[in-house]
Amino acid sequence: MNAAQILQYLLSGVTTGSVYAIVGIGFSIIYASTGIINFAQGEFLMLGGMIAVSLEPHMPLALAIAISVVATGIVGVLLQLVFISWLKNPAVLRMIIITIGLSILVREAGLHIWDEKVHALPFWTGNETSSVAVLGARISPQVLWVLAVCALMVGALTLFFRFTLTGRAMRACSSNPAAARLCGIRTSTLVTLSFFIAAAMGALAGCAVSPLTQTQYDMGTSLAVKGFTCAVLGGLGSVTAAVAAGLLVGVVEAASISVLPLAYKDVVALAVMLAILFFRPEGLFSGRRAGGGSR
Repeated sequence: MNAAQILQYLLSGVTTGSVYAIVGIGFSIIYASTGIINFAQGEFLMLGGMIAVSLEPHMPLALAIAISVVATGIVGVLLQLVFISWLKNPAVLRMIIITIGLSILVREAGLHIWDEKVHALPFWTGNETSSVAVLGARISPQVLWVLAVCALMVGALTLFFRFTLTGRAMRACSSNPAAARLCGIRTSTLVTLSFFIAAAMGALAGCAVSPLTQTQYDMGTSLAVKGFTCAVLGGLGSVTAAVAAGLLVGVVEAASISVLPLAYKDVVALAVMLAILFFRPEGLFSGRRAGGGSR
């Protein structure tokens, strides 16, 4: 294997890892604000891609994506208000079962609204034959868009959590909800906001990756598993650690393709997650919370 092939696998791993990282960020945002592990997070990517695919023939692509992001964020809010907000101190196992049930509900709704066929958005730049040379490797311009979306999300969330009053309030809720309530912070509103942010981010990621991987009603399940792996690997509750973990999982997964059959690609992520749960359940980058702040 020459240097160009190694770089090709590395770029492929970074691209898929960026998508996993965005899903992992969604897990971390909701967990940091509520303590809930939302296994419906992967379905937000599916919804974002599918809604944009439906809207794109009738309007400019950018507008279709924007509407899709907002609509998916509203769906996330509705799921939280209808199925979660009324619960008082629910057990962890109960919340896991509820969010898995929500994942199934959204997936089946996607099947009935659209169909079982594979759909795709147009490439944001160029087409399926366009490519950019990077040190001897060739990548699609859409890959650069995926990386840019991931970087934009991380930067925006870092600024939001560190420098805005609402972001600091969300961090306060994650650190000590009771104390936050005593200070006059409306924790219920911030929980709802965390679901909107996580859903909207997932939708944007789904739109960015749709031209490359295409969009199907059942794509959310595998993405949820990979995203949860990244969240656990980074340490639940940390945005920056989820990104680092996502890139690591993506690169390891891409490297495994060069030595193992393609059918074993998903096994690699599961093996990584199980190893972390056994040997370092607090995550490789523990000690951080949402927005990169310390515990």
